Amino acid sequence: MNDLIDIQTQIERLQKRAAEIKSREFDKTVQEILAKMQAFGITLKDLQQAVGKKYAARGRAKASTAKKGGVKRGVRKETGKAVTKVAAKYRSPKGETWSGRGLMPRWLVALVKQGHKKEEFALKE
Repeated sequence: MNDLIDIQTQIERLQKRAAEIKSREFDKTVQEILAKMQAFGITLKDLQQAVGKKYAARGRAKASTAKKGGVKRGVRKETGKAVTKVAAKYRSPKGETWSGRGLMPRWLVALVKQGHKKEEFALKE
């Protein structure tokens, strides 16, 4: 039983260390990405298009699957509402983000339960 407790304690310590390292290296990584974007002339629009192509390919694969209940799976019903992306206001130690809208994400709920304050994870503007 002590072995299990020791292992769980080690895992917890290592996860905390990993989160610290990730948060320390986050800004450095962002700067490296920005430098490469500038060197190659890559814009945010280029990145959005690349992500869009990735999801479009996934959607085509799903849409070709069998119908379920008369509706093709993987195809969204059009609502007519424009979707606007909201900037992130909070970032987890693992890099997950939240805009501050809607329900608090699980990662932030867990951190608040551990005694952290939501403001600790607020992004600096």
